[in-house]
Amino acid sequence: MEPVESRTSWTFVTHHARILAMIVRDPEMRLRDMATACGLTERAAQAIVTDLESAGYLTRTRQGRRNHYRVTPGTLFRHPAEGQHEIADLLRLLVDLGPDGGDGRPPRPEGREHDQDQTRP
Repeated sequence: MEPVESRTSWTFVTHHARILAMIVRDPEMRLRDMATACGLTERAAQAIVTDLESAGYLTRTRQGRRNHYRVTPGTLFRHPAEGQHEIADLLRLLVDLGPDGGDGRPPRPEGREHDQDQTRP
């Protein structure tokens, strides 16, 4: 039996979730880099960041010429079927699946990026 070709192209993880996980990994990531990693245009990545900010999933502050993003703790899934669960568990999974910090270890947990000792623990 030959494999049946799918009618549509889809994935389990949305671009919104991917971008939010990228922000957890690197709160100062450029929109251009987010877009490239997701295979989107910069305009589409900007629209997703705006969606996430408007829905309260992240905040954006300007630091010089760069944006600094912060994921809002305690936010819940939007769909009623998962609405009683925080997105933090999904983000932890996605961050663990993503690229490491360059030394084979996962990125530092949130809040550890400004430790006095800049070497990774």
